[in-house]
Amino acid sequence: MTTTPANDTPAQDTPAHDPHANDAAPYVSGDPYADYRAFGDATAFAELVDLADRRLGAAVVAANDEFFAERENLLVREPAVFDPERFGHKGKVMDGWETRRRRGRRDSPFPAPEDHDWAIVRLGAPGVIRGVIVDTAHFRGNYPQRVSLQATSVPGTPSPRELLADDVKWEEIVPRAQVRGHASNAFTVTSERRYTHVRLCQHPDGGIARLRVHGEVVPDPEWLDLLGTFDLVCVLHGGVYEDASDKFYSSPTQIILPGTSRKMDDGWENRRRRVHGTNDWVRFRLVARAAIRAVEIDTAYLKGNSAGWIALNGRDGENGDWFEIIPRTRLQPDTLHRFPLPSEAVATHVRLDAFPDGGVARLRLHGSLTDAGRAALKARFGRG
Repeated sequence: MTTTPANDTPAQDTPAHDPHANDAAPYVSGDPYADYRAFGDATAFAELVDLADRRLGAAVVAANDEFFAERENLLVREPAVFDPERFGHKGKVMDGWETRRRRGRRDSPFPAPEDHDWAIVRLGAPGVIRGVIVDTAHFRGNYPQRVSLQATSVPGTPSPRELLADDVKWEEIVPRAQVRGHASNAFTVTSERRYTHVRLCQHPDGGIARLRVHGEVVPDPEWLDLLGTFDLVCVLHGGVYEDASDKFYSSPTQIILPGTSRKMDDGWENRRRRVHGTNDWVRFRLVARAAIRAVEIDTAYLKGNSAGWIALNGRDGENGDWFEIIPRTRLQPDTLHRFPLPSEAVATHVRLDAFPDGGVARLRLHGSLTDAGRAALKARFGRG
Protein backbone atom coordinates (compact mmCIF):
# COMPACT_ATOMS: atom_id res chain seq x y z
CA MET A 1 0.00 0.00 0.00
CA THR A 2 1.11 3.58 -0.47
CA THR A 3 1.34 6.34 2.08
CA THR A 4 1.05 9.99 1.23
CA PRO A 5 2.16 13.26 2.85
CA ALA A 6 -0.54 15.72 3.80
CA ASN A 7 0.29 18.12 0.98
CA ASP A 8 -0.05 15.62 -1.86
CA THR A 9 -2.17 12.78 -3.22
CA PRO A 10 -1.11 9.47 -4.72
CA ALA A 11 -0.77 9.16 -8.46
CA GLN A 12 -4.16 8.12 -9.87
CA ASP A 13 -5.00 6.04 -12.91
CA THR A 14 -4.27 8.18 -15.93
CA PRO A 15 -7.59 9.43 -17.33
CA ALA A 16 -8.30 8.53 -20.94
CA HIS A 17 -8.45 12.19 -21.96
CA ASP A 18 -5.04 12.96 -20.41
CA PRO A 19 -2.58 10.10 -20.95
CA HIS A 20 0.30 12.24 -19.72
CA ALA A 21 -1.13 13.32 -16.38
CA ASN A 22 1.79 11.86 -14.40
CA ASP A 23 4.56 13.01 -16.74
CA ALA A 24 7.20 15.55 -15.78
CA ALA A 25 7.86 18.53 -18.00
CA PRO A 26 10.45 17.96 -20.74
CA TYR A 27 14.00 18.90 -19.78
CA VAL A 28 14.97 22.31 -21.15
CA SER A 29 18.23 23.42 -19.53
CA GLY A 30 19.97 24.01 -16.22
CA ASP A 31 19.82 21.75 -13.17
CA PRO A 32 17.85 18.60 -14.15
CA TYR A 33 16.88 18.07 -10.50
CA ALA A 34 15.29 21.53 -10.19
CA ASP A 35 11.81 20.09 -10.88
CA TYR A 36 12.36 16.68 -9.24
CA ARG A 37 9.40 15.61 -7.11
CA ALA A 38 8.58 13.28 -4.21
CA PHE A 39 5.36 11.30 -3.74
CA GLY A 40 4.39 9.08 -0.85
CA ASP A 41 5.70 9.33 2.71
CA ALA A 42 9.06 7.66 3.30
CA THR A 43 9.69 9.15 6.75
CA ALA A 44 8.75 5.92 8.55
CA PHE A 45 11.40 3.82 6.81
CA ALA A 46 13.91 5.96 4.87
CA GLU A 47 16.53 5.86 7.63
CA LEU A 48 16.43 2.08 7.89
CA VAL A 49 19.17 0.19 6.10
CA ASP A 50 18.77 -0.38 2.37
CA LEU A 51 18.62 -4.17 2.11
CA ALA A 52 19.41 -3.82 -1.61
CA ASP A 53 22.65 -1.91 -1.00
CA ARG A 54 25.52 -3.10 -3.19
CA ARG A 55 27.84 -2.56 -0.21
CA LEU A 56 25.98 -5.38 1.54
CA GLY A 57 26.23 -7.71 -1.45
CA ALA A 58 22.98 -6.97 -3.27
CA ALA A 59 22.76 -7.48 -7.03
CA VAL A 60 20.28 -7.37 -9.89
CA VAL A 61 20.60 -11.00 -10.93
CA ALA A 62 18.19 -11.08 -13.90
CA ALA A 63 15.85 -9.00 -16.06
CA ASN A 64 13.66 -9.89 -19.00
CA ASP A 65 14.73 -6.79 -20.98
CA GLU A 66 17.37 -4.05 -20.64
CA PHE A 67 17.49 -2.81 -24.21
CA PHE A 68 18.08 0.88 -23.50
CA ALA A 69 19.77 0.85 -20.08
CA GLU A 70 21.33 -1.85 -17.91
CA ARG A 71 19.53 -3.38 -14.96
CA GLU A 72 22.60 -2.95 -12.71
CA ASN A 73 22.01 0.82 -12.61
CA LEU A 74 19.05 0.25 -10.28
CA LEU A 75 21.35 -0.28 -7.28
CA VAL A 76 23.96 2.43 -7.91
CA ARG A 77 24.38 4.34 -4.64
CA GLU A 78 24.73 7.82 -6.12
CA PRO A 79 21.76 9.79 -7.52
CA ALA A 80 21.07 9.24 -11.20
CA VAL A 81 22.83 11.64 -13.56
CA PHE A 82 21.54 13.10 -16.80
CA ASP A 83 23.51 14.16 -19.85
CA PRO A 84 21.15 15.64 -22.48
CA GLU A 85 23.76 15.25 -25.22
CA ARG A 86 24.64 11.61 -24.65
CA PHE A 87 23.23 9.19 -27.22
CA GLY A 88 24.36 5.71 -28.23
CA HIS A 89 23.60 3.24 -31.01
CA LYS A 90 20.30 2.29 -29.35
CA GLY A 91 19.17 5.81 -28.50
CA LYS A 92 19.35 8.10 -25.48
CA VAL A 93 21.74 6.81 -22.82
CA MET A 94 19.94 6.83 -19.46
CA ASP A 95 21.26 6.22 -15.96
CA GLY A 96 18.78 3.58 -14.88
CA TRP A 97 17.07 0.40 -16.07
CA GLU A 98 15.07 0.99 -19.25
CA THR A 99 13.28 -1.52 -21.47
CA ARG A 100 12.07 -1.19 -25.06
CA ARG A 101 8.49 -0.19 -25.91
CA ARG A 102 6.13 -3.14 -25.77
CA ARG A 103 3.74 -3.70 -28.68
CA GLY A 104 0.54 -5.67 -29.07
CA ARG A 105 -0.78 -7.76 -31.91
CA ARG A 106 -2.15 -6.62 -35.25
CA ASP A 107 -5.69 -6.24 -33.92
CA SER A 108 -4.44 -4.14 -30.95
CA PRO A 109 -1.20 -2.13 -31.14
CA PHE A 110 -1.10 -1.77 -27.34
CA PRO A 111 0.30 -4.49 -25.05
CA ALA A 112 -2.12 -6.73 -23.17
CA PRO A 113 -3.03 -5.76 -19.58
CA GLU A 114 -0.89 -8.56 -18.15
CA ASP A 115 2.23 -7.66 -20.14
CA HIS A 116 5.08 -6.30 -18.04
CA ASP A 117 8.86 -6.17 -17.65
CA TRP A 118 10.70 -7.37 -14.56
CA ALA A 119 14.05 -7.38 -12.78
CA ILE A 120 15.03 -9.67 -9.88
CA VAL A 121 17.16 -8.27 -7.06
CA ARG A 122 19.03 -10.42 -4.56
CA LEU A 123 18.99 -8.58 -1.25
CA GLY A 124 22.43 -8.05 0.21
CA ALA A 125 21.00 -8.63 3.68
CA PRO A 126 17.76 -10.66 3.92
CA GLY A 127 15.20 -9.19 6.25
CA VAL A 128 11.80 -7.61 6.87
CA ILE A 129 10.98 -4.94 4.28
CA ARG A 130 9.37 -1.78 5.69
CA GLY A 131 9.21 0.33 2.53
CA VAL A 132 10.56 0.84 -0.97
CA ILE A 133 11.42 3.84 -3.11
CA VAL A 134 11.00 3.59 -6.88
CA ASP A 135 13.00 6.50 -8.27
CA THR A 136 12.16 7.62 -11.82
CA ALA A 137 14.69 10.49 -11.93
CA HIS A 138 15.14 11.83 -15.48
CA PHE A 139 12.53 9.45 -16.86
CA ARG A 140 10.07 12.21 -17.64
CA GLY A 141 7.87 10.66 -20.32
CA ASN A 142 9.36 7.18 -20.54
CA TYR A 143 8.72 5.85 -17.03
CA PRO A 144 6.36 2.89 -16.44
CA GLN A 145 2.66 3.58 -16.10
CA ARG A 146 2.51 1.37 -13.01
CA VAL A 147 4.89 -0.66 -10.87
CA SER A 148 4.53 -3.56 -8.47
CA LEU A 149 6.94 -5.42 -6.21
CA GLN A 150 7.00 -9.10 -5.34
CA ALA A 151 9.22 -10.84 -2.79
CA THR A 152 10.27 -14.36 -1.90
CA SER A 153 12.52 -16.20 0.53
CA VAL A 154 14.81 -18.82 -0.97
CA PRO A 155 17.74 -20.19 1.08
CA GLY A 156 21.25 -20.57 -0.21
CA THR A 157 22.47 -19.01 -3.45
CA PRO A 158 19.78 -19.76 -6.05
CA SER A 159 20.45 -19.07 -9.73
CA PRO A 160 18.06 -16.92 -11.82
CA ARG A 161 16.68 -20.12 -13.37
CA GLU A 162 15.92 -21.52 -9.92
CA LEU A 163 14.25 -18.28 -8.82
CA LEU A 164 11.98 -18.39 -11.89
CA ALA A 165 10.95 -22.01 -11.30
CA ASP A 166 7.27 -22.78 -10.83
CA ASP A 167 7.75 -23.99 -7.24
CA VAL A 168 9.08 -20.59 -6.03
CA LYS A 169 6.26 -18.63 -4.43
CA TRP A 170 6.39 -14.85 -4.91
CA GLU A 171 4.28 -12.64 -2.63
CA GLU A 172 3.07 -9.26 -3.87
CA ILE A 173 4.16 -6.72 -1.24
CA VAL A 174 3.45 -3.60 -3.31
CA PRO A 175 0.32 -4.05 -5.43
CA ARG A 176 0.27 -2.54 -8.90
CA ALA A 177 0.30 1.25 -8.42
CA GLN A 178 0.73 4.39 -10.47
CA VAL A 179 4.03 6.26 -10.33
CA ARG A 180 5.08 9.74 -11.42
CA GLY A 181 7.83 10.58 -13.86
CA HIS A 182 11.07 12.23 -12.66
CA ALA A 183 10.12 11.60 -9.05
CA SER A 184 10.78 9.63 -5.88
CA ASN A 185 7.80 7.28 -5.42
CA ALA A 186 7.59 5.83 -1.89
CA PHE A 187 5.55 2.78 -0.87
CA THR A 188 5.07 1.35 2.63
CA VAL A 189 5.24 -2.43 3.08
CA THR A 190 3.32 -4.12 5.91
CA SER A 191 4.44 -7.77 5.65
CA GLU A 192 6.41 -9.14 8.61
CA ARG A 193 8.04 -11.96 6.64
CA ARG A 194 11.78 -12.27 6.02
CA TYR A 195 12.68 -12.04 2.32
CA THR A 196 15.84 -12.81 0.36
CA HIS A 197 14.85 -11.54 -3.14
CA VAL A 198 12.48 -9.00 -4.69
CA ARG A 199 11.10 -8.74 -8.23
CA LEU A 200 10.44 -5.24 -9.51
CA CYS A 201 7.78 -5.17 -12.22
CA GLN A 202 6.96 -2.26 -14.50
CA HIS A 203 3.64 -2.27 -16.30
CA PRO A 204 3.92 -2.45 -19.21
CA ASP A 205 7.45 -1.09 -19.86
CA GLY A 206 9.65 1.97 -19.38
CA GLY A 207 12.52 3.19 -17.25
CA ILE A 208 13.35 3.33 -13.53
CA ALA A 209 16.50 5.06 -12.26
CA ARG A 210 16.98 3.57 -8.80
CA LEU A 211 15.38 1.09 -6.39
CA ARG A 212 15.77 1.30 -2.61
CA VAL A 213 14.47 -1.48 -0.33
CA HIS A 214 14.48 -0.29 3.28
CA GLY A 215 13.98 -2.63 6.21
CA GLU A 216 15.46 -4.55 9.13
CA VAL A 217 18.00 -7.31 8.67
CA VAL A 218 17.12 -10.74 10.06
CA PRO A 219 20.27 -12.88 9.96
CA ASP A 220 20.40 -16.67 10.00
CA PRO A 221 21.00 -17.65 13.67
CA GLU A 222 22.74 -20.89 12.66
CA TRP A 223 25.32 -18.90 10.69
CA LEU A 224 25.94 -16.58 13.64
CA ASP A 225 26.40 -19.62 15.90
CA LEU A 226 29.08 -20.90 13.53
CA LEU A 227 30.87 -17.55 13.65
CA GLY A 228 30.90 -17.55 17.44
CA THR A 229 32.23 -14.03 17.99
CA PHE A 230 30.91 -11.43 15.54
CA ASP A 231 30.02 -7.74 15.27
CA LEU A 232 26.76 -7.51 17.24
CA VAL A 233 25.72 -4.10 15.87
CA CYS A 234 26.69 -4.45 12.18
CA VAL A 235 23.69 -4.09 9.85
CA LEU A 236 24.64 -7.35 8.13
CA HIS A 237 24.10 -9.13 11.44
CA GLY A 238 20.86 -7.33 12.32
CA GLY A 239 22.00 -4.21 14.16
CA VAL A 240 19.59 -1.27 13.87
CA TYR A 241 20.04 2.50 14.19
CA GLU A 242 17.25 3.87 16.41
CA ASP A 243 17.82 7.56 17.12
CA ALA A 244 20.42 10.34 17.26
CA SER A 245 20.77 13.87 18.55
CA ASP A 246 21.94 15.12 15.15
CA LYS A 247 22.23 13.72 11.63
CA PHE A 248 22.91 16.92 9.73
CA TYR A 249 25.66 15.72 7.39
CA SER A 250 25.11 11.98 7.13
CA SER A 251 23.00 9.10 8.42
CA PRO A 252 24.16 7.38 11.62
CA THR A 253 23.24 4.05 9.98
CA GLN A 254 26.56 4.33 8.14
CA ILE A 255 28.50 3.82 11.40
CA ILE A 256 27.36 0.18 11.50
CA LEU A 257 27.94 -0.71 7.85
CA PRO A 258 30.43 -3.51 7.19
CA GLY A 259 33.98 -2.74 6.09
CA THR A 260 35.88 0.51 6.49
CA SER A 261 34.80 3.94 5.36
CA ARG A 262 36.18 5.18 2.04
CA LYS A 263 35.74 8.93 2.44
CA MET A 264 34.72 11.57 4.96
CA ASP A 265 30.96 11.34 4.47
CA ASP A 266 30.94 7.53 4.78
CA GLY A 267 30.13 7.67 8.49
CA TRP A 268 28.23 9.86 10.97
CA GLU A 269 29.03 13.55 11.20
CA ASN A 270 26.98 16.13 13.07
CA ARG A 271 26.92 19.92 13.17
CA ARG A 272 29.22 22.02 15.34
CA ARG A 273 27.77 22.18 18.86
CA ARG A 274 28.00 25.55 20.62
CA VAL A 275 26.09 24.98 23.90
CA HIS A 276 28.44 24.16 26.78
CA GLY A 277 27.56 21.14 28.88
CA THR A 278 25.81 19.32 26.02
CA ASN A 279 26.94 16.62 23.58
CA ASP A 280 25.80 14.57 20.61
CA TRP A 281 24.77 10.92 20.78
CA VAL A 282 23.49 8.03 18.68
CA ARG A 283 21.59 4.93 19.85
CA PHE A 284 21.59 1.43 18.33
CA ARG A 285 19.75 -1.83 18.95
CA LEU A 286 21.86 -4.99 18.83
CA VAL A 287 20.72 -7.98 16.78
CA ALA A 288 19.55 -9.55 20.07
CA ARG A 289 20.62 -9.75 23.72
CA ALA A 290 24.36 -10.34 23.67
CA ALA A 291 27.62 -10.25 25.61
CA ILE A 292 30.03 -7.56 24.34
CA ARG A 293 33.73 -8.34 24.86
CA ALA A 294 35.56 -5.80 22.71
CA VAL A 295 34.78 -2.49 20.97
CA GLU A 296 36.25 -0.74 17.93
CA ILE A 297 35.69 2.95 17.18
CA ASP A 298 37.11 4.21 13.89
CA THR A 299 37.53 7.87 12.90
CA ALA A 300 38.91 7.11 9.41
CA TYR A 301 38.96 10.14 7.06
CA LEU A 302 37.67 12.40 9.86
CA LYS A 303 40.73 14.58 10.45
CA GLY A 304 39.66 18.03 11.59
CA ASN A 305 36.10 17.05 12.47
CA SER A 306 36.28 13.78 14.41
CA ALA A 307 34.68 13.50 17.84
CA GLY A 308 37.02 14.83 20.53
CA TRP A 309 35.96 12.30 23.16
CA ILE A 310 33.48 9.43 23.25
CA ALA A 311 31.70 7.34 25.85
CA LEU A 312 29.76 4.11 25.35
CA ASN A 313 26.83 3.03 27.49
CA GLY A 314 24.66 -0.07 27.34
CA ARG A 315 21.14 -1.07 28.31
CA ASP A 316 19.70 -4.54 28.89
CA GLY A 317 16.08 -4.49 27.68
CA GLU A 318 13.81 -1.73 26.44
CA ASN A 319 13.30 -0.35 29.94
CA GLY A 320 16.64 -1.18 31.51
CA ASP A 321 18.93 1.39 33.12
CA TRP A 322 21.92 2.68 31.18
CA PHE A 323 25.32 1.49 32.44
CA GLU A 324 28.87 2.43 31.49
CA ILE A 325 30.80 0.26 29.03
CA ILE A 326 33.57 2.72 28.08
CA PRO A 327 34.06 5.91 30.14
CA ARG A 328 34.70 9.23 28.45
CA THR A 329 37.84 8.67 26.39
CA ARG A 330 39.81 10.93 24.08
CA LEU A 331 39.92 9.99 20.37
CA GLN A 332 42.53 10.61 17.72
CA PRO A 333 41.50 11.75 14.24
CA ASP A 334 41.69 9.31 11.31
CA THR A 335 42.47 6.40 13.64
CA LEU A 336 41.13 2.95 14.53
CA HIS A 337 40.71 2.66 18.31
CA ARG A 338 40.38 -0.76 20.01
CA PHE A 339 38.97 -1.25 23.50
CA PRO A 340 39.15 -4.70 25.14
CA LEU A 341 36.58 -4.79 27.95
CA PRO A 342 37.66 -5.96 31.42
CA SER A 343 34.44 -7.99 31.69
CA GLU A 344 31.55 -8.85 29.40
CA ALA A 345 28.84 -6.21 28.99
CA VAL A 346 25.44 -7.87 28.48
CA ALA A 347 23.14 -5.54 26.57
CA THR A 348 20.41 -5.19 23.97
CA HIS A 349 21.10 -1.50 23.17
CA VAL A 350 24.09 0.84 23.17
CA ARG A 351 24.43 4.62 23.11
CA LEU A 352 27.55 6.26 21.72
CA ASP A 353 28.16 9.78 23.09
CA ALA A 354 30.40 12.22 21.21
CA PHE A 355 31.88 15.15 23.18
CA PRO A 356 31.09 17.81 22.33
CA ASP A 357 30.36 16.91 18.70
CA GLY A 358 32.11 15.54 15.62
CA GLY A 359 32.20 12.45 13.48
CA VAL A 360 32.67 8.71 13.85
CA ALA A 361 33.27 6.48 10.84
CA ARG A 362 32.54 3.02 12.28
CA LEU A 363 31.44 1.39 15.54
CA ARG A 364 31.96 -2.35 16.05
CA LEU A 365 30.89 -4.42 19.06
CA HIS A 366 32.52 -7.85 19.15
CA GLY A 367 30.86 -10.59 21.18
CA SER A 368 28.26 -13.35 21.02
CA LEU A 369 24.58 -13.91 21.69
CA THR A 370 23.30 -14.93 25.09
CA ASP A 371 20.99 -17.93 25.32
CA ALA A 372 17.99 -15.59 25.54
CA GLY A 373 19.19 -13.56 22.58
CA ARG A 374 19.76 -16.67 20.48
CA ALA A 375 16.25 -17.96 21.26
CA ALA A 376 14.64 -14.62 20.35
CA LEU A 377 16.51 -14.45 17.04
CA LYS A 378 15.59 -18.03 16.15
CA ALA A 379 11.92 -17.26 16.81
CA ARG A 380 12.06 -14.19 14.55
CA PHE A 381 13.94 -16.05 11.83
CA GLY A 382 11.36 -18.84 11.94
CA ARG A 383 8.51 -16.43 11.22
CA GLY A 384 10.02 -15.85 7.75
